[in-house]
Amino acid sequence: MSIKLGVPSKGRLMEKTFDWFGARGVRLTRTGSEREYSGAVDGVEGVDLVLLSAGEIPRELAAGRIHLGVTGTDLIREKLVQWDQKVEPLAELGFGQADLIVAVPACWADVNTLDDLDAAAAAFRERHGFRMRIATKYHRLIREYLRRGGVADYQLVDSQGATEGTVKNLTAEAVADITSTGETLRANHLKVLEEEPVLRSQATLFRSRAPRLNEADRLALRTLSAKLRV
Repeated sequence: MSIKLGVPSKGRLMEKTFDWFGARGVRLTRTGSEREYSGAVDGVEGVDLVLLSAGEIPRELAAGRIHLGVTGTDLIREKLVQWDQKVEPLAELGFGQADLIVAVPACWADVNTLDDLDAAAAAFRERHGFRMRIATKYHRLIREYLRRGGVADYQLVDSQGATEGTVKNLTAEAVADITSTGETLRANHLKVLEEEPVLRSQATLFRSRAPRLNEADRLALRTLSAKLRV
């Protein structure tokens, strides 16, 4: 057995993760073709690299099939019930920053806060006979956020594509999504509510609380943690 480290399998997240580990003396490399999800770890013994999509990493950590994983805080908190009992955050990596926010049409001049949204939702239901639709991929986080904010008359509709386009396409009245610059929201004539974000997310190194380690694995984990200073 060995310590399994899961990292994003492609794109900027993979490259930045490789850079972060490399700066700490642990070299991660992709092996094989672009279609092969295999890799290697140099700089510490007893650690295997597993390349996964960022969305798969929370589930694999919770199940104990990987011991360490790099993914976004938003994905951990959305996908894992009682997430802090299943994983432990070890280090924020300083990239992949984005905020999970709620946004409404920019033309809704009187809707700027959660209280305003609650009033608008009630008026919308009275006028149209159905609840205001909020498109999102983050059902768990948004439902809890709106509950705390006192917003009642709404329904969440699932969005697995371009969430910002759902208002223009008339499949939702508002959106809740991850944004880093807000440019896509503005391009779709949406404005962010003047509230604290639902969540401030970034790429983070997490440790699974699930697996029991033998002595060799504990040594490998201690050695890797010392190199990474986590």
